[in-house]
Amino acid sequence: MIAVNPMNSASVLAAFGALGVLVVIFAESGLLVFGFFLPGDTLLFPAGVLCAGSADQPPKLALWQVLLCAAVGAVVGGQVGYLIGRHGGRALLSRTSNRRLKRAAARAEDLLARYGYGKALVIGRFVPLLRTVLHPVAGALKVPGRTFTIWQTVGGVLWSQVLVLAGYSLGSSVPHLEDYLLPLVAVVVVLSMLPLLFEARRARRERRRSSDRTS
Repeated sequence: MIAVNPMNSASVLAAFGALGVLVVIFAESGLLVFGFFLPGDTLLFPAGVLCAGSADQPPKLALWQVLLCAAVGAVVGGQVGYLIGRHGGRALLSRTSNRRLKRAAARAEDLLARYGYGKALVIGRFVPLLRTVLHPVAGALKVPGRTFTIWQTVGGVLWSQVLVLAGYSLGSSVPHLEDYLLPLVAVVVVLSMLPLLFEARRARRERRRSSDRTS
């Protein structure tokens, strides 16, 4: 019996390969409480690395399968998240005691209001935590279904394919990179947190300016 840790990218990929990519990205793209803790960037990038072979070692995963599963998981997960939001997402968010989830939901609302639906749905895909709550929040705010579907599909396909292909490109350039998946995942985690740090810095600047205007 295989013991799988769904929050560990290497464990998921070793056990389920491309199918694991589909299931985890589907959940991370819209299942709100459950998807909030799952890997996204840190699954897609290593999956791309494992698609790259070398002269003495064949690829562990098929690139076309990973690309397809990543895109399907991202798009279908986003649609399910939207439906969850349309049918009770607001109440679900209000009942949760998870502060990180509530803060992410507030950021999702702010993003949709500030940038408009299309731009927000594409940008939000590249921000960890935010992308899980963005689609249910869009549903709760009654974003038009056609507009949501078009732009979340664009964002989901762009995000998933870019990360897989970036991992594949690096894996093809650096021999035996798959032997260092854990350190690689740690690097991806740090890089994926940069948008959150920039957003926090921007929010602090805005609060400071608001405080200066009122003083």
